[in-house]
Amino acid sequence: MEIPLEDRASGVLLHITSLPSPWGVGDLGEQARAMAARLGAARQRYWQVLPLNPTSDAAGESPYFSPSSRAGNPLLLSLEDLAADGLLRNDEVAAAPAPQEGRADFARARALKLPLLATAAERFAAGGDDDGYRAFCAREADWLDDHALFTALKARDPRSWSDWPAALRLREADTLAEARRSLAPAIATEKRLQYFFERQWRRLRAACGEAGVWLFGDMPIYVNLDSVDVWARPDVFQLDDDLRPVAESGVPPDYFSATGQLWRNPVYDWDRLAAEDFRWWVLRLGTLLRRLDVLRIDHFRGLAQYWRVPAGAETAAAGEWRDVPSYELFDALRAAFDPFPVVAEDLGTITPDVHALREHYGLPGMVVLQFAFNEDDDAHPYLPANHPENGVAYLGTHDNNTVRGWLEDELDDASRERLARFVTLDEDPAATAPALLDLLMASPARTAIACAQDLLALPASARMNTPGLPTGNWAWQLTPAQYEALPLAALAAMAEAHGRR
Repeated sequence: MEIPLEDRASGVLLHITSLPSPWGVGDLGEQARAMAARLGAARQRYWQVLPLNPTSDAAGESPYFSPSSRAGNPLLLSLEDLAADGLLRNDEVAAAPAPQEGRADFARARALKLPLLATAAERFAAGGDDDGYRAFCAREADWLDDHALFTALKARDPRSWSDWPAALRLREADTLAEARRSLAPAIATEKRLQYFFERQWRRLRAACGEAGVWLFGDMPIYVNLDSVDVWARPDVFQLDDDLRPVAESGVPPDYFSATGQLWRNPVYDWDRLAAEDFRWWVLRLGTLLRRLDVLRIDHFRGLAQYWRVPAGAETAAAGEWRDVPSYELFDALRAAFDPFPVVAEDLGTITPDVHALREHYGLPGMVVLQFAFNEDDDAHPYLPANHPENGVAYLGTHDNNTVRGWLEDELDDASRERLARFVTLDEDPAATAPALLDLLMASPARTAIACAQDLLALPASARMNTPGLPTGNWAWQLTPAQYEALPLAALAAMAEAHGRR
C-alpha cells in the first residue's frame, strides 16, 4: 500500500475558495472534481488546500480564525450538486451572478447561497433524512452537537459567546436544554449542512482517488476565542474565572513582522490536556484525518514551546516562551493514528528542540526557496542543495508573496545576485517563474508543492495572505480563463524530468 510522503512526488497548492465560481467562492462540486482529474493527468500527487472550517466577516474570512475547528464551511457546498441530489431545482441554481474578477466574494456567497442551502436542508428533512445522515450524527456527535447548538445560538445572538448571559456562557444544563428545544429547527438545519459537506467532500476525495491524487490539508494550531471549541471546553484553555483569556497566542519578532505577530487566540492549558491524555487533540486530529490524506500542522514550533503573551499586551514582543509536554502529546497522537501522515510547518527561527521533536517522530518539515537567498551562506537550510529528503519544498506558501511579486518587489540586488547562481534571471520576472518552478522540482526534498499563482506567474496582487495584515486577505480567486490556462502539462514535464511520481 502506498503511504503519503514516502515517495518522490509533487503537487499544487490551491484552496477551494480560489476555484472560479459564479456564486462568490469556489466549491466542492464539478469544477473541484475536474481539478483533481487535471492534477492526476499532470503527474501531480498532492492537492494542497487551506483549512476547510467556516469563516466569518468579523475575522476577515481567515480559515485560520474559525468559529469551529472541526466543522466544514457551508459556503464550500456546491448548489449544483445539491440540485443533482434532488434537493434544489435547476431553475433555483441557474442564476448567473456578476462577472468574475479574480477575487472571492464571501458576502455575495452568503447572500446567494445560504437561503438555498436552507431550502435544501428543509427538503432533505421533508424526505425523512436518511440512514447516512443518522449515522453521521451519531458518529460525529462529540463535536457536531455543540457546533450546531453554538451556530444556532450565534444566529440568535451574534455577540461573542463570552458576552452572552451567564447561564449560557457557563453552559448551565437547564439553559442548554431549553436552548436545544427552542432552537431545534436551526440546530437540525446546521447538522444537515454538515452532512451535505461530508457527502460532497467524499465525492471530491473519491475523484482524487480515481486520479491518484492525495488531499493535503492544513490545521491551525490555535482556535478562535469566539468559537465553539472554547465555549464547549473552556477548561483546556488558559482563562480566568470569568472565562476571559489570561494569555494570548502569537510569535516573537521575525521575518514577517518587527514586533512579532499577536494572533490573540487563547493558549492551551497543557497541564489540563495532559491530565486527560490529550483526548481533545486526538479527537480534533481524528476528524481531520478522516477527511484528508496528509495534514500540515501550522506553527508546529508552538507544540514544542509556545509564545505566551499576557492578555491585553499591545504587541507580541511582550511574550515569553513556555514549555509544552511535546513528547507525551505526540506519543498519544501516534498511538491513535497509524500511519500518521503529518507535515510539520517549522518555518522561521527554529530552535534545536523543535528539530529534535520533528525528527524523533520522523515528520517532514518545510523549506521555502524565497527565504534561501537573503544571506550569503552556502549552508543556508533553504538553499536547494541543502533540502532534506524528508521535507516539503515550496517556492512560497500562502503566506508569501507570489514568486513574480517577490522578484519584482522584494528581492534586493544582493539576493538577486545570489539567486542568479541558480537560475537565469530574465528582465521580465514572469519569464523567470518557470525556471524557478524547475528549480523547485529539482529539490532533493521528496515532496514539492507549487502555488497555482506561480504556475501562472501572477503578480503580487494574487497573493493569498500577508501575515500581520488584518484585512484584504484570503480573497484571491482564479478567473475561468486562468483556470483553463493553468500550465499543468509543463508542470508534468518538470515532475517527470526530476523523477517525481
